[in-house]
Amino acid sequence: MTPKALFRLFAIAEAITWALLLTGMFIKYVLDAGGWGVSIGGGLHGFVFLCYVVVVVFVGVNQRWKIGTMLLGLVSAVIPFATIPFEIVAARRGLLAGPWRRHASDDPRDHSLPNRALRLVLARPVLVASITAVGVIVVFGALLIVGPPVGGGASA
Repeated sequence: MTPKALFRLFAIAEAITWALLLTGMFIKYVLDAGGWGVSIGGGLHGFVFLCYVVVVVFVGVNQRWKIGTMLLGLVSAVIPFATIPFEIVAARRGLLAGPWRRHASDDPRDHSLPNRALRLVLARPVLVASITAVGVIVVFGALLIVGPPVGGGASA
């Protein structure tokens, strides 16, 4: 899977889970049909959001994005459906073009800690994906224990 394909997958997944969450909120607050839709949509959205954050950083390092571009990619996940326009613009500007950078070049940036970490991840993708998945699950679990965001209490 190319950086572009991975990014597109998670940008679309993030937008879909926004739709699920917003649908759940409509069911709860407009139809007054209980909070089950928010629980399901919110849980899925939260999990995919955390995965999207990891993908933005990973692809951003691989593609040598400026910090501002990475931050914009991260902020796009907070605005409903904004990950899709961000992905489209990034693709059109060539920010997602090219393969994974598995080997160091003469570029001095390739010797930085983030780029060395990137190559380590690319050398052992299954192991690192498993560790990352466990990390996302742990963070997601901790957030579930802490509870919903302010104003998203268990009432109704």
